[in-house]
Amino acid sequence: MSETNVEKPRYRRAGFMDEVRGFCILCMVFYHAMFDLNYTYGVHIPIMFDGWFGIIRDIFAGMFMFISGMACRYSRNNAKRGIECFFIGMVITFIFAFFAPDAPILFGILHFMGVSMMIYAVTEKYLLKIPVKIAVPACIILFLLTRGISSGYLGPIKEFSIALPRFIYDAGLLFPLGFIKNGFQSLDYFPLLPWFFVFIAGSYIGKYAVEDRMPDFFYKTHCKPLAVCGKYTLWIYVLHQPLLLGLFLLIFGHI
Repeated sequence: MSETNVEKPRYRRAGFMDEVRGFCILCMVFYHAMFDLNYTYGVHIPIMFDGWFGIIRDIFAGMFMFISGMACRYSRNNAKRGIECFFIGMVITFIFAFFAPDAPILFGILHFMGVSMMIYAVTEKYLLKIPVKIAVPACIILFLLTRGISSGYLGPIKEFSIALPRFIYDAGLLFPLGFIKNGFQSLDYFPLLPWFFVFIAGSYIGKYAVEDRMPDFFYKTHCKPLAVCGKYTLWIYVLHQPLLLGLFLLIFGHI
């Protein structure tokens, strides 16, 4: 049998991964609920205007991306998963473009996850040649260097950075990478730079998970409801906003 036809072995399921992913998706649902109440229904929620709240949001989003990168090690077909995820993201984009043209979603978390999975599927055999001890620190450095791209600079902080040419941003076509022009709007936006390096770092740590080299607690389920949420994150993401709007319709009498 040729090597390309050999299926990946079945690995021991990591219950802790499901739980972390479930916790992150529930935090996202909570954030979106607070966002809807504050900006759509006029219910003033002070924490929505605190800078630390945005930082916490990004931390949980990063955790979700990291775990998703780890999960790529378990998947038998990351290209298929990526295409499905990106397709659902585009469906959501078109729905918002039709029903809420003033609140577009141009490259949200599903677009990001879908493209990242597809890139991983194409480059996996090359990525696996890089030792984990080299790859993970490299991902951290690259994340720090590219974290300011959406703000126009390359470097860990603006005070110690390189300003990038404005024409790259003005083209308006490179927003999936983080090069956004003035006036760009997207309710949900996670560009490939810098977030792809978080996803890829997770894929390297996933090596230890599939090889049964993580601590025992990592493979046990400690909170079944969270683990269930972690197994169905895509469905939760797709359905949570319609369910929230239905709930708010009952409470406020309008959408």
